[in-house]
Amino acid sequence: MAEIIQRDGTWVLDGDALRLVPGRDRSVGLLRRSLGELVVPLQALAGISCEQGKKSGRLRLRLRDGSDPLLLATGGRLAEPHDPYRLVVDSDRLGVAEYLVDEVRNALLLEQVSPEPVTEYLLPGPPVPVSAAAGDGSAAFDGERVRLEWNWKTEDAKAAAGARTLALADVTAVQWQPAAGLDNGHLRFTVRNAVTASPPKYDPHAVELWGFRRDPLMALVAAAVQARLPHPGQPEGQEGREGHETVGALAPGGVPRQLPRAVEDDHDALLRRLRELGELHRTGVLTDEEFALAKRAVLQRM
Repeated sequence: MAEIIQRDGTWVLDGDALRLVPGRDRSVGLLRRSLGELVVPLQALAGISCEQGKKSGRLRLRLRDGSDPLLLATGGRLAEPHDPYRLVVDSDRLGVAEYLVDEVRNALLLEQVSPEPVTEYLLPGPPVPVSAAAGDGSAAFDGERVRLEWNWKTEDAKAAAGARTLALADVTAVQWQPAAGLDNGHLRFTVRNAVTASPPKYDPHAVELWGFRRDPLMALVAAAVQARLPHPGQPEGQEGREGHETVGALAPGGVPRQLPRAVEDDHDALLRRLRELGELHRTGVLTDEEFALAKRAVLQRM
């Protein structure tokens, strides 16, 4: 196990997953505090890095494209205080951060995790029910329906139609975008047979966001809906790949389910892994220390 504890949060490599716990420092964004602890399986990781700055450093996780409904719904546009996959590291703890990076990279190498995009969610997304209020309205999702309600700041043309209830089966896409400069942001739902080109200010299926403190909470609603929509990388009607476990797979109704796990831990598979590690060592990809560590971990599983 490897861990780093900072005011910004705590990251722990624990077995087959990385646990991300937000800190209690005032700089920690509202979205991260609302999400709470995240458990990111190694299979969802594409990489990790430690970046050094003048006064502090940053740990950054790079997830495999398509693995996390939060990143899909937000398009990777979360600012640092709200991004759960960044951690501010004090300058005197950069050595610990580098050690964690090495341990995660060794674990990814040992588990032969591919950095390629995935066609199924590997994280479950925020639990439901979930709701948020910001901008010109509020949004709530109970796992089956989205409810949009308006406030006194809503444009008259949109408010006149009243509150909206959208069945999940009618939602084909969801997008959260923050306000940037003079451009307002939005939480927008694309609804089957009701596509509109209207700006969010007038779109009855969108909440307009103005860059205020609670805007990022709308991303929680977007992510919860995204997690229960068909994965955009999977052909329509195609089930998850047989023989693989999907950590964040969802059964009908949004309930997490367990799929059959690939039989990777049998004796023959471990022997093949040892041979592959030996080849990586001979070709110079692994150092003597890295090879010894990886070899020992495999032997412990035999």
